[in-house]
Amino acid sequence: MNVILGGGDVGKTTVLDAIGLLLSPTNPTTLSDADYHQRDLTAGFMIEAVMWLSEETLVNQQSKPSWPWEWNGKEPAVPALGEGGEPGKPVYVLRVSGSPDLELLYEIVQPSGDTDHLSVSLRRAIGLVRLSGDDRNDRDLRLVQGSALDRLLSDKALRSRLGSKLAKSDVKEALEDKAKKTLTDLDNSFKQKTLPHNLDLSITGAQGITITALIGLTADREGVQLPLASWGAGTRRLAALAIAEQDQNASPITLVDEVERGLEPYRQRTLIQKLQATQSQVFATTHSAPVISAATNASLWYIDHGGRIGPLAGKPVVNHQKNSPETFLARLAVVAEGVTEIGFVLALLEKALGLPPDQHGVHVSDGEGHEATLGLLETLSASGLRFGCFADDEGKHPERWKRLQEKLGPLLFKWKAGCLEENIIRAVPADKLEALIRDPNDELTGVRLRILADRLGITEKDFNTVRQSAGNGFQSLIIGAAAGSVPPGKDAEAKIFKKHGQNWFKTVHGGRELAGKFFAFGLWPEFKDRFLPFLNGIRRAVGLAELPDLPL
Repeated sequence: MNVILGGGDVGKTTVLDAIGLLLSPTNPTTLSDADYHQRDLTAGFMIEAVMWLSEETLVNQQSKPSWPWEWNGKEPAVPALGEGGEPGKPVYVLRVSGSPDLELLYEIVQPSGDTDHLSVSLRRAIGLVRLSGDDRNDRDLRLVQGSALDRLLSDKALRSRLGSKLAKSDVKEALEDKAKKTLTDLDNSFKQKTLPHNLDLSITGAQGITITALIGLTADREGVQLPLASWGAGTRRLAALAIAEQDQNASPITLVDEVERGLEPYRQRTLIQKLQATQSQVFATTHSAPVISAATNASLWYIDHGGRIGPLAGKPVVNHQKNSPETFLARLAVVAEGVTEIGFVLALLEKALGLPPDQHGVHVSDGEGHEATLGLLETLSASGLRFGCFADDEGKHPERWKRLQEKLGPLLFKWKAGCLEENIIRAVPADKLEALIRDPNDELTGVRLRILADRLGITEKDFNTVRQSAGNGFQSLIIGAAAGSVPPGKDAEAKIFKKHGQNWFKTVHGGRELAGKFFAFGLWPEFKDRFLPFLNGIRRAVGLAELPDLPL
């Protein structure tokens, strides 16, 4: 099972559409320019997949045999005949191309480089089950050619038998007398014009519309047989999968767009458990945190804002998946080193984007410390994905951070030295330090002054006394308290000193408070050259133009 994650409009459904078109159990008759990248018909398009095909597909019993490739663990390779060694798993390369003339060409690519026609019968035998994100996903509940129900019943003569039987239905006798006379007059007119005559009425099909397509499953509800297609979206989805499960000989490809659609959280988890247990290979998209947490045996993939897709694997990602699943549902994820940074970055982004970041698909998550943030970003960037980051400089792992900076560019903001609190507080003018200490709600002002007094070892906690006692080290004293640092020789009381920061800015609310004072004290011009590239990098990532300056 493969769960594809990412923000809105990054291309998750496009991946499912590509697989769906390649393995379509019918011959699609129409394409539009919107099916081509940027509506460029001249470039055409090509969708190619490497697949293992079971014997039930009868791939080896076609009128013209298709030769398999060998899978070498990374890609299909030409079979090494007669060279000994362990042969690789046999795979086939399937392809569909869209021409500049809006025509589709289905092919099987042979190891020799030649191509043969990829037939409808083979695609139908593969067994695609498609549960789309809209309300038209009842195809597999009706006897449409190639549907799951059609494949399950496998009664090829049903259409002709129904056609013959329905053709014998006396529709004419059901007409009112006036309508009967009109039909008789029409027959006489046909005869006079030497057209086919002896007209009658019966139920007939048409190109693209078969008689059996009108036949669908019904189920009892309070004594009334209702079409399953009229039931809720969640029930229709579960019913379509139940039909596919009954087709024991097939190992179909299942596509589920927006797994959570129409399902309560408990039914979402039930569906995920069923999908993980089935023999089918599943490709699913979701915007649901319960789905992500339930997909314990699935491979997770993320599509970033640039359309790049990469695996989400490794312990750092698993931990972040549990603690902050919304990170992988955003259009752009920004990993902040801690809670102070979250609040501060959110305040910056609200000014830079003009709206709350989540309205642009930007999610800011907690990296849970310097080392954890570095490990998470390295794992994500190794997959070719691009995330934002806001981090301190603790003087550790400079080469690792340098490599990350080269990959992420302006999306990675890292202080050249020190932490957020240190850099901002160090820039606060002396006459603003009392306002910096003051809590906007005045609940923590006394607590903050008491913390400063305790760090100085004095009894009085009024501002003037504390400031006078600290002397030239007043700003450093505030920085130490706000950062929760442990003074030299105080290791025995380390826990107490580390908790000091929670009464200052070591919360999301505290980070916002620090940002508010940052702007109120007029510090933006001093930091503009450092912050603006990062903020503009995020604006570009969500499709917005760069700003020459922040609107203050």
